[in-house]
Amino acid sequence: MISIKRLLRRGAGSRLRKIVNKTHGADLSILFRDLSLQDQRMLFEMIEDNAQKGILFSEMDEDLFVALIDGMDPDAVVAILEDMPNDDVADLLNQLPEETASSLLKRMKKEGSDEVEDLMRFANDTAGGIMNPDFIALNQEITAKDAIEQIQKEFADVEMPFYLYAVDEHGKLVGVCSLRQLVVVKPYTPLKAFMTTDVLSVQTHMDQEEVAKLVARYDILAVPVVDENNRLVGIVTVDDVIDIFREEATEDILKMAGVGEEFVETKSVFKSTRIRLPWLFASCLGGIFAFYVITHFEDSLNRITYLAAFIPVIMGMGGNIGTQSSTIVVRGLATGRLDVHDLWSVVGKELAVGLILGLVYGVLIGSVAQLQYSTIMLALAVCMAVVCSMSVAALVGSCVPMLLARINIDPAVATGPFVTTSIDIISVYFYFTIATVFLGI
Repeated sequence: MISIKRLLRRGAGSRLRKIVNKTHGADLSILFRDLSLQDQRMLFEMIEDNAQKGILFSEMDEDLFVALIDGMDPDAVVAILEDMPNDDVADLLNQLPEETASSLLKRMKKEGSDEVEDLMRFANDTAGGIMNPDFIALNQEITAKDAIEQIQKEFADVEMPFYLYAVDEHGKLVGVCSLRQLVVVKPYTPLKAFMTTDVLSVQTHMDQEEVAKLVARYDILAVPVVDENNRLVGIVTVDDVIDIFREEATEDILKMAGVGEEFVETKSVFKSTRIRLPWLFASCLGGIFAFYVITHFEDSLNRITYLAAFIPVIMGMGGNIGTQSSTIVVRGLATGRLDVHDLWSVVGKELAVGLILGLVYGVLIGSVAQLQYSTIMLALAVCMAVVCSMSVAALVGSCVPMLLARINIDPAVATGPFVTTSIDIISVYFYFTIATVFLGI
């Protein structure tokens, strides 16, 4: 990659062309993130194989892809798209303005464009939106010998022929068998005699994350997608599942950090600022609320100024355990280790952990207060404030993502500024309330 950048600076066109055509499209997509649009277009024109251009299209970030094809010859773009799997084409066209996508579809061959249009009807994050419409499906009455001959004639171009799906005369899914089974049985054995009838399938509207979990749980290479009438319409393959896990994990991490759900490093300064601005606004509001809470106890602070010394540690301990609890719950829900119906058991466990940790650190921090100020009531107040802060934080950190998941809202939001800021406010309020009572101020 470094050598390509160096050759770009030198303008060594012939050497660049050789290196670019030996570099995989997925590797070029990483390089393109650091190049100007002009250099991207120059390198893109040097790629001779349309298949490599298609891989590059698929792997590029959305903003880079849209900018790259803007102004390109539509026929050249269509030539690349027609060499790509239809599910990848549908994903790309969904990133483009509606007018541009329609124009490209009209230029594509009718059979391919019809399949792409069918895929574009489904939401991007559903089984229908990510499925591959190219699969091997044969009537259950056909023999193994005839099935092999038909596969050789009609399905030679199928991208990932992991399984053979058996359907009835109405196209409804009735069974599945591996290609290995197909070649080891006797030639005149009908499919229905050796196929597996207990078929795991998903509906077109199922969320892509749930599809990925099923594929991972049952260790299968592909899962069939059926419509509301159980007709086979596509398959979701293991390569799609890998992409889903990567996308969902990235989205969760970004939401947990409070920076939206889009990877901002590839975007302009203005767009990055615009994405992060509303998320930080929650922290800003939380800080203002915390200010008013502290102001409410201004008389207590004026009488005993060293109360302020323990605000950071109490807020910090509450915020940290709240983040730990919410992170554990969010990842547990994402990986399927936790179920939304286990609300009380999950929350109860985290609350117990928060209470125990609160007691441990409450005693520790309270002891420091006693050593420093030799005031037993202050030490007790600090100890109780830490216990309350960490217990409530664990409760909120575990309960909120579980409740969000039950109403079909991404639980990763629960680890962002909204929850952490609320925990800070609660911690400050508990601290001053307890201190006011214990110290009689």
